[in-house]
Amino acid sequence: MPSIFAGLRVADTQDFAGCGESPTGRELLFLIDGFGADLLSKYGEHAPTLSALSLLHSVQTSFPSTTSTSLATLTTGSMPGAHGMMGYTVRVPRSSGRVLNSLKWDERVDPEIWQPIPTLFQRATASGITVTHVAAKRYEDTGFTRAVFRGAHYRGANLTSDLVGETVAALKKSPSFVYLYVNDLDSAGHSDGVGSDKWIAALSSIDAMVAQLLEKLPLGVRIWITADHGMINVGEKIVMGVDNNLLEGIATVAGEPRMRHLYLPQGADLSPRVDVIGRWQDTLGEKVKMLTREDAIGAGLFGDQVSLDASERIGDLIAIAQESVVLLDPERADKEGAMVGHHGGDSLTESTVPLLTATTD
Repeated sequence: MPSIFAGLRVADTQDFAGCGESPTGRELLFLIDGFGADLLSKYGEHAPTLSALSLLHSVQTSFPSTTSTSLATLTTGSMPGAHGMMGYTVRVPRSSGRVLNSLKWDERVDPEIWQPIPTLFQRATASGITVTHVAAKRYEDTGFTRAVFRGAHYRGANLTSDLVGETVAALKKSPSFVYLYVNDLDSAGHSDGVGSDKWIAALSSIDAMVAQLLEKLPLGVRIWITADHGMINVGEKIVMGVDNNLLEGIATVAGEPRMRHLYLPQGADLSPRVDVIGRWQDTLGEKVKMLTREDAIGAGLFGDQVSLDASERIGDLIAIAQESVVLLDPERADKEGAMVGHHGGDSLTESTVPLLTATTD
């Protein structure tokens, strides 16, 4: 997104992706939730319009490969260590163990304090660009939207025809930028799995939506299509703390099945972490990658710079599931275990997304 806004001449943005100057001052970024970089090579026959677009790059997401973290990285141009959106769920520091679900939010948490980086939407609006966010109506007033998408004019729409209509209307102005979002592919992947009939139907529907956009948008609009993460289908399910001692000494479990934040009791001595890592490695071996908070920060997992606020949200230990393993929370095992598709880990499938482009003519 900094690259696209650089093409619109927003101050202090850099064209990292080689997008170049905006030809008419009209730019559309279409975010397809769950649209991994490998999908068109496997399922392109069901998406002829998308397959015909130019692939500018394959892009690595920030870590973890999950919606809240990836979209915050996209809209701020900053890595998680700066914007502080460290995963799907995290423990709120100094809260007696309360867990924040970043997509559902918590009214006790101020979104603009939790995510303090000005968004590129805010910066573009201040530069005189009309910025519009087009997505389902249910997202409009959420804490997540206020944290990550503030600065854009929200246009809620639930039907494909209305999503297309709102996008077309917003791009009649110049300079203008539209962020368009759909989650049908991600939802189908979670419920039925990548490659399922429901998932293929969602992919085909989105492909038809792209065809409508190409037909109806004003001339000279540049379309950019990308995603927040890819997805794998579940293989082995491990319920933490059931028929194993994986949760011994752990006070709070957060994250999601492919990447877990594990927290010791607040204020406790951290020395037991060595024992916890040993137990996990003895039980799971290469099925999981274990890191302490300090090791994760030192390895640059969340970016080169990690703020104090961000560091306090990271688990005392991080468990990253490998291959097709999922780590289920015993309190949510039925719901998490019912999902076929998962993401959040560090595999190439989960963390590589495409950047497709076209210009209307």
